Order: sequence, then structure tokens, then C-alpha cells
Amino acid sequence: MTQRKKPAPAASSVPPAEAVGTVDLADRSLYIHRELSQLQFNIRVLDQALDEGTPLQERLKFLLIFSSNMDEFFEIRVAELKDQIAFDHELVGPDGIPPKQALAMISEVAHQQIERQYAILNERILPELAAQGIRIVRRNEWTLKQKHWVRRYFRHEVAPLITPIGLDPTHPFPLLVNKSLNFIVQLEGVDAFGRDSGLAIVPAPRVLPRLMRLPDDICEGGENHVLLSSVIHAHVDELFPGMQVHGCYQFRLTRNADLTIDPEDVDDLARALRGGLYTRRFGDAVRLEVADNCPKLLIDYLLKQFGLTAAELYEVNGAVNLSRLFGVASKPGFPQLQFQPFTPSIPKQLKKSDDIFASLSRQDVLLLHPYESFTPVVDMLRQAAKDPSVLAIKQTLYRSGATSEIVDALVDAARAGKEVTAVIELRARFDEESNLTLASRLQQAGAVVIYGVVGVKTHAKLMLIQRREGSELVRYAHLGTGNYHTGNARLYTDYSLLTSDPVLCEDVHKLFSQLTGMGKVQPMKKLLHAPFTLKKTLLDLIARETAHAEAGKPAQIIIKVNAVTDAKVIRALYKASMAGVKIDLIVRGMCCLRPGVPGVSHNIRVRSIIGRFLEHSRVYWFANDGEEKLYLASADLMERNLDRRVETGFPIEGKKLIQRVRRELDLYLADNASASLLQPDGSYVRAQPASGQSPRNVQHQLLEKLCGSGAAVS
Repeated sequence: MTQRKKPAPAASSVPPAEAVGTVDLADRSLYIHRELSQLQFNIRVLDQALDEGTPLQERLKFLLIFSSNMDEFFEIRVAELKDQIAFDHELVGPDGIPPKQALAMISEVAHQQIERQYAILNERILPELAAQGIRIVRRNEWTLKQKHWVRRYFRHEVAPLITPIGLDPTHPFPLLVNKSLNFIVQLEGVDAFGRDSGLAIVPAPRVLPRLMRLPDDICEGGENHVLLSSVIHAHVDELFPGMQVHGCYQFRLTRNADLTIDPEDVDDLARALRGGLYTRRFGDAVRLEVADNCPKLLIDYLLKQFGLTAAELYEVNGAVNLSRLFGVASKPGFPQLQFQPFTPSIPKQLKKSDDIFASLSRQDVLLLHPYESFTPVVDMLRQAAKDPSVLAIKQTLYRSGATSEIVDALVDAARAGKEVTAVIELRARFDEESNLTLASRLQQAGAVVIYGVVGVKTHAKLMLIQRREGSELVRYAHLGTGNYHTGNARLYTDYSLLTSDPVLCEDVHKLFSQLTGMGKVQPMKKLLHAPFTLKKTLLDLIARETAHAEAGKPAQIIIKVNAVTDAKVIRALYKASMAGVKIDLIVRGMCCLRPGVPGVSHNIRVRSIIGRFLEHSRVYWFANDGEEKLYLASADLMERNLDRRVETGFPIEGKKLIQRVRRELDLYLADNASASLLQPDGSYVRAQPASGQSPRNVQHQLLEKLCGSGAAVS
């Protein structure tokens, strides 16, 4: 286990030149750098904090999501680029930008946007919240009664848990936990042992809340809060009796938090991960955030301690740990400041029957979460756990939570004596600890737990149930584009297919056999699976559409994914565009393809939808000369998904279901209220209603359409 990645084998910095006519599709100008594109997504999230049509607490949430997104961006993306430089193994993508240049460009954009974030918070969000009765009371605003309450709180709840660290030769600079809140304190005087270094570090206790509500009887209405950082700052002198405190400044260090496993060095994946979870907290430094009133002398001292440069310093006008304000953003009691609640619907065919297997034996069920409930998926598993006719259950788990309803049902099934097999991907980033707990819980219940394939993450979302019906074994399956996490199913847009199609279920069975056992790749009739057939089939379908256009036939592609970075797929889409294929890409996050380039991508349009729900579904639709082809998938158009993960793409068949998904795609393409349009230069422009056109928000429309009377659209 190591924090840093071992140098990979030498690779070509750019794909080989591939010319179509006079156009060189390896031209670096045709590609956007993936990390810079990811930054653009984060900026679009931050933009939501300024959207007056969004309720105020939800606007704060978007601003805080920007913070957590940027944390992960530095922990993973920036850390990876720094590693490449440190190991002298710089990899250059199709865009041709080397890591050093990319880091400089990232630094410039990130500094601008983080400064903008604090300006939005201080000048817009906090004043508007205060006007609504939700306040974060600053130290210079405390009344006498509030000061007395804070002092008591500090002395009884905070001070006993603080360990101040004076810096001297016997107390070197402490090893600070990733993203922890800390203070650097300037001191004057000689302590009881004759020490007078003049500096100390005060780590804020991680067990304490970062936000405390002041009692109503010492406030003048509304809900009033103080930050832990303010409480410590106001009373830091009590931690150093007899010394003079000349300055106290908060700071936070972001570290490399990626976990990398060398398959050649691992004989027990779970044990290796348990060891790595601790070291993640102390990876190499990648960013330093400090209060903007911190003296340059102290900033330089901190930068030297962490081996960082001025480009990696972020001076902020406010708390350095903004993610801790989610308590304010989620505070109940202010319904007018939050999205109105809604009730996910359940399809009629499932409402009419208590036996989900009987329903599925008649027809497939397609669900679009969160507009349609995730409950049928959970109920399917619960029924299987109790049904004496069910003999075996197999399921993949990527992010589910160790105490979810899905896991509860699997535990019940195992305890009931059914053959339960769970393929758990332990390396789901930042969910490793939860997945280790989940694995132990299932093993204790008697389930067979498999950790997938070392070096290839299992990202497919599959459930297979085998049931005896008369003299036959009948299979039922769930295939999804999202995770088996009931909480995420209320926040993420994802498709679920519930089916008893014997051919598709047989394919799912083969894939489980491949994951749990050993053997050559088994041919499948309907299911596409990475890293073997998914990418090849998608490229073939793009090429087929290209051929139709070249033959003068109508040709069209619509793809909805979270990211487009795979250079081979991008080149195929460029070729299709040049042949005349009309291509619409709905890409939530990173997109390395440049649309609208004359003669190359002039037939490609790219839009990103950001709204109340996180767009997460993956849809691949092809006109196919009048015989539409439609696949839903767990995979984005990224190298890691298509080449280095176990992913699935499953067909949606039957005219009724295909037309349904196509209508929903058309709503996305008509959105002129929450969509941003990617420009050839890599920037995004917010879509606007045309003259005389009413605003169209796809998420609002889907709430109204699929939730019916249960929807309350803001």
C-alpha cells in the first residue's frame, strides 16, 4: 500500500495521427484537458449559488458542494499531476498539455473561483440568510450575554479536548490530519520550562461540531450560530497562561488522499486497504488554506513546513472548512428556503400486484430515479429474502452503505439459508471503510463475499435472483446505471431495469461466474461488458451511424453520460460529425471533446445539466437507419470505465420503452433553464429561452410528469 503511484510503463504522449481527408484528428487543439474540464464543472456548480430561482438554503448547498468537490479535486486530480512530476514520469494526454503547465493553469482558475466563492458567501448568501433569521454571528458582533455563553462553552466543552503544541526542538511541527482545522499562534514570553520559540499549533478537536447554536434566550429571534473556529480564536490566550498571544490564524492542509494498490504486492485486498485507510490521512501536501489576515512571515513558515509553493497557497476571507456549514444548509424549519418535497411514484403494474416476480414475468419494468421510487428494487430483494422458492441471490455492491436496506435484505436472505453471493468493490473511492464493514457484516451472516478482480474495479450494478417455479429455475435481474444506495436514489438521476428476460438474465449469470470464478471471456447475447465488449460495440455503433450518413441516410446519436474523455471514442465521434451525423451529448462533468469546430465537430452539440438532482444516468441512443438501438450503462466514456473496469451496458428493447427514454432525452435537449452549452474554446454558456419561449427545466418537467400529484415543483 502506498500513497504514491508507481511509475507506469512508458506510453505515447498523444494518439497516433489519424487523418480524415485533410483533418488530423490527433491535432492537440481538438481536445480539452480533462482536469481543466473538471474545474469547469465545479464552476458550474458554484454558479448555482447565484441562481435567484433556487431556494436560498439550496444555493448555500451548491456553494458547499463546490467546496467538497474542490477538496476532492486537489486530493485526487492535483495530487496525481504532482506525483507525475515528482516521479519524473509526466504523461501528456491528447490535449498536449504537460502536468507542470496544467498545474499552473489549474492554480490560476482555482484561485479566481475560490476567491469568488467566498465573495458570494460573504456578500450574498450570509446576508440573505440573516434576513431570513439564520445567522452565523461573528466575534465582533457578540453581545455581552453571548460572550459569557461562549466563554463557558469553551471552558467546559472545548478546552478540555484541545492539545496545544508549542514548537521547539523537542516539539517539532506536528503531523496534521488531512483537511483538519488548525491554528498557528504567535506567542511572546518564556514558559515554565524556559521555552520561548514564539510559535504554537492548536489543532481543533475533530470530535466537536464546527457549528454551535446559541441559546434563544441570549439572542433576538431567529436561529443564531457560532463557529468553533471563532470560539477557539476568542479564547486561545487561555491555552497559554502567562504568555502573550499576538496573533491566531486558522489554516487547513489538503493532502494526497488517493489509495493505490499494486496487484503484485497484494495477497489480501481487505487487509491491504485497512492499512491504507490510515495512511490516506497523512499523504503528501497539495494545498494550504489560511486566513487572509495571516502575516506573510507565518504563511512562508507554513509553506516551508509542508513543502508547498505560493501557487499552492489559498488565502480565504472566512472559515477554511466551509463544508462544515452543511448543517446550516440543511437546517429544518425554513421550508420556503428549501426545495419543496416530492413523493416518488411507483409504476401501475407494480402497484396492482404484491408479487413483484409475477409482475416481471409479464413485462419488464423501467424506473427513472428519483422521480420513480427505488422501493421496487429494495422490495424485489426483500421478497426474494423471504420467498422459500428463491434459492440464490447474487449482487454487486459499489456504494451502498453498510447499514442500508439493500444490505439488510441480503443479510436476511443469507440467514434464511439462501445462497447469497456479494461482489463488493472495496476500492470505491472514499467508501472503502464502509465497504469493509459491509463485507464483514455479510460474511458473518453466511454470505459468500468476493472482492472482484484486483486491478480492475467492479463498477457494474447488477442483481440476479434464481427462483424455482415448478420444475424450472427462473431468473430475475436488476440492472442499473447507479448505485445500490437508497439515499443516493433520492438525489441522483439513474435508470433501473427489472427484468425476467431469460437471455439477458443468462448473460448476467455469466458475468457473475466470470467475477467469482476463473475462465475465458464468455460470449454474451445481449449484455455488453467492459473491459471486453462495451467499448468495441459502442465504437461499432458510432461507425455504423457514420456509414449511414455517408450513404445519405438520416443519422443521429444521443449520448447522456457523466464524462467524455476517451480519445478513441472522441475521434470516432469527430469522424461521425464530419460524415454528417447529428450528435447531441449531454455530459454532466468532464468533456474533452470540443464541439462546434468547423469541418470537424460542427455537427456536435454538448450540454451540461446541473440542478436539484445530480445527473448520473448513462444513456446511449442510435438512430440506426430507423431501427433504434438503445443501451443504458454503468459506464461513462472514460478510459478507466471502458478499459480498466468491470462495467455493463444493457439494451432497452420494445418500442414502448425505447420511445419513453427517447422522449426523456428530448426533454434534456430542450432544457433552456438549467443547461449550460459547451463552447469550442472550452467555456460554458448558460442556455436561455428564445424570444417568446417559456423556460424549460428538465428536472421540473420530469417531476411533474412522473410524480404527478406527488410533486411540488419549486
